Amino acid sequence: MAGKPVRPVNAIDQTRRMLSLVTYLRERPGARVADVARAFGITEDELVSDLDVLPMCGTSFRGGDLLDIDTDGERIWWHNPAALGADAAEPLRLAADEATALLVAARAVATLPGLRESDRQALLRATAKVEGAAGEAAGASSRLSVTFESEGGVFADVDRAISERRRLWIRYYSPARDEVTEREIDPIRLVSVGHTYVEAWCRRSEARRTFRLDRVAEIKILDEPSAPPEIELRDLSEGLVQPAAEDPEVVVEVGPGGRWVAEYYPHDSADELPDGGLRITVRTPDPASLRRLALRLGRDGRIVSPPELADSARQAARAALAGYDGVEAAQDATRAQRDGLYDRAE
Repeated sequence: MAGKPVRPVNAIDQTRRMLSLVTYLRERPGARVADVARAFGITEDELVSDLDVLPMCGTSFRGGDLLDIDTDGERIWWHNPAALGADAAEPLRLAADEATALLVAARAVATLPGLRESDRQALLRATAKVEGAAGEAAGASSRLSVTFESEGGVFADVDRAISERRRLWIRYYSPARDEVTEREIDPIRLVSVGHTYVEAWCRRSEARRTFRLDRVAEIKILDEPSAPPEIELRDLSEGLVQPAAEDPEVVVEVGPGGRWVAEYYPHDSADELPDGGLRITVRTPDPASLRRLALRLGRDGRIVSPPELADSARQAARAALAGYDGVEAAQDATRAQRDGLYDRAE
């Protein structure tokens, strides 16, 4: 099956497109979905996704001020275009806490590294206007500040790389292997599923990979252009982890205390066991990553197959126990020395 061309998308570009979409639709009542998608250079599915967001936008959160836009799959209908008219809504009034929150957030975003200068200047101009309109209510915001953790800088660099279609170099921590690796990646898109991730084509593995931003230890934007192959973007509505049919199969047996595994891990089957536990069959492109699950389960579970993974998990457990026993032995020796000193003192 032929894949869809990869289209780099980021939040700023999508916001610009949706603002343009509002003007476009207001001037073209009953516009055809296919025509609008073609005009904006996006797929019909992407357009429908934008249309799902627009009804949550407006001049206020009151029902009459939100955009009433829907589609029957063929045409797009805007039932209240006057909602954005000059006389449609009352002037926006911010409470003191609203003005403070808005100004603090705006100043914080303006400091993000990697933010395009034109966007930064536009944000600062908007901030100045809000300060002027808020008057005394803006005073509290000058005494507050927000400092982003490292993930904020990583996000900005990834967003910029996607926008400018440039390759990234990253040092990335993989908890499954407990190691830090260096990679060059061609970023495709940013996604948020509990945490924020970048979906990218990894030049080290020559495959699509997803990297969690808070595990990126270091990042650099390279001069080399980003050129991911044409691949179909995954539907992440069912979650980030979506095993493929061709992925290796792993069977895990858990006791009653490990039944939570079936709730947190996508699985092909979960069969009841006589002791109240479960026999769970999962698929994963990286079976070795489940060793950590086995260690976490302890006595509440074990890997049954494949045999080599089960052996590896048992060896990891023995190594962990040996390390624990070594620590206990050292503590016992220390206590014995201490007790001996006390005996002599008495």
